[in-house]
Amino acid sequence: MPTTHAIAGLITRLHDPHYARRASQIRRTGGCRQPIHLRGKVEHYDRTTGHLLHRYSTHLEPDGMLRVPCKTRRASRCPSCAETYRADTYHLVRAGLIGGKGVPQTVAAHPCLFVTLPAPSFGTVHARREKDGKVLPCHPRRGAPTCPHSQVMSCTARHGADEGCLGEPLCPDCYDYAGSVLFNALAPELWRRFAMALRRHLAKLAGLTQKGLAAQLVASFAKVAEYQRRGVVHLHAVIRLDGPDGPASPPPAWATIGMLTQAVQHAATVVTAKVPAYDGQPSRALRWGAQLDTRPITMHGELTDQAVAGYIAKYATKAAECVGTLDRRIQPLENLAALPIREHARRLIAECLRLGSFDELADLRLIQWAHMLGFRGHFSTKSRRYSTTLGALRAARAEHKRDEQITTGRLPLFDEDTVLVVAKWQYAGQGLSAGDALLAAALTGVPMTHLSDAPGGGS
Repeated sequence: MPTTHAIAGLITRLHDPHYARRASQIRRTGGCRQPIHLRGKVEHYDRTTGHLLHRYSTHLEPDGMLRVPCKTRRASRCPSCAETYRADTYHLVRAGLIGGKGVPQTVAAHPCLFVTLPAPSFGTVHARREKDGKVLPCHPRRGAPTCPHSQVMSCTARHGADEGCLGEPLCPDCYDYAGSVLFNALAPELWRRFAMALRRHLAKLAGLTQKGLAAQLVASFAKVAEYQRRGVVHLHAVIRLDGPDGPASPPPAWATIGMLTQAVQHAATVVTAKVPAYDGQPSRALRWGAQLDTRPITMHGELTDQAVAGYIAKYATKAAECVGTLDRRIQPLENLAALPIREHARRLIAECLRLGSFDELADLRLIQWAHMLGFRGHFSTKSRRYSTTLGALRAARAEHKRDEQITTGRLPLFDEDTVLVVAKWQYAGQGLSAGDALLAAALTGVPMTHLSDAPGGGS
């Protein structure tokens, strides 16, 4: 429910002489939860004459500030900006499957797989299992053994989709928390080695050297990391075979979907990433889990280009929220017992802080990434030739907005090559006051629970 303070702030905003401009800023940010506040100006000069063509200044804006979107990808921080990022990622991935955005439509005929690289098991956890639409018992085991901590390793419950115990170990003391966070930390390295092994095996299957393969075939990809409820990441990837010039050139006739499947399966099983010895513990090698999934992407059926692009785009805006951790960095001296998080997440964070104190593991930066349970890689990445780029999509959006401003008369029409643009901006804060948050919720439909106060912001 809105507080008295928020309602009073809303009333003040509604009676503000600058209400119309304030409302316009809120709409232009799309209801951004944490907009950036800027002070400054932009001036356009004729390069030849030095004549001032146009000037914009925040001096006449409400509170003398311009509010612009934060542009975060994380839905937990700003649903509005994350939705823009999700949509861009969707179009980027789909363009690499069917063409568009500068990618020829012939790319749809290239061999292409949707691959899931899972994490290995670090202990038995509560899970929701279904078969033919029927929910099955979690881990039913007749005569189940008792672990060294006196916990019976069996669960006959049929868990609901939102039960808090999902992903929790049957016995937390038996669970390999060290292995879990170390796997997260090394997942980016495992992917790098997987990509190299994939190219090597493709060359072997084709009877070519790697240099010879590069002259005939390129493996392109787009991938995303997804957290499982147990707190480890697995990777979803679109892997496509192209000719030497990328999506514009067809791959050789011998580059088939069967060859790609075989190469993916081989690469996923042979690559490892080694954890150095520390604190008396021996070195260990981590690898992908056994539940590798490789499926062709089709134009019709269950796994279509739309389904794959939507799936990858969905997880590109998420982090470790499903595990019950925090969406911010955790300081080493914080009281973990006081944090409002699940006990499983608390143990994973504590393990990151413990392992991060060893010099042998310093390169993994586990303390800095404890809130991400050790994972520090990019959530959504693509190879250079897969399709268009997020930068190109954003530039096209900016060009569209500029054309709109010219059409509506807010910006004069002039030749950019003959104009000198001089801009001066100063950061003035971030977020929304209580009154602005309530106003933004009313104008954009973004619930007030998704809006936050700016530090020191007024109403």
